[in-house]
Amino acid sequence: MDWTLEVVVLPVSDIERSIEFYRDRVGFELDHDTVTEHMHVVQLTPRGSGCSIVFGDLPAQTEMQPGSLKGLQLCVADATAARAELASRGVEVSELQRFGEQDGSTFFGFADPDGNTWAVQELKVRASKPLIPAEARGRFAG
Repeated sequence: MDWTLEVVVLPVSDIERSIEFYRDRVGFELDHDTVTEHMHVVQLTPRGSGCSIVFGDLPAQTEMQPGSLKGLQLCVADATAARAELASRGVEVSELQRFGEQDGSTFFGFADPDGNTWAVQELKVRASKPLIPAEARGRFAG
């Protein structure tokens, strides 16, 4: 039996500001933004990922302190290009760090407006072997 991680709850203090940051600056796809008289829940997914982030004002989404999630990790085929893309959109990014010559040894990081932190790892193999093939990507959103 497969067990897949598909959603991570992200603790944020301002839902609208977080939508703007993750959608417009980081480039995640907005899967849904659901508002009712009882709740506001948002789901966004990084391009090529089978796992989404969710935030909102339901009790399960507000139990953690905003900014308390540290070290979420994204993987990209080209860390230099990914870092430049985020920087061009106004995201404050760290310098590239290389811990060796093998694939997977290059990282940089960034934080959202609340202080949740992300590590971005370069896996050059993702250029030729994406985790989720392009033809299957639309089936995983939402």
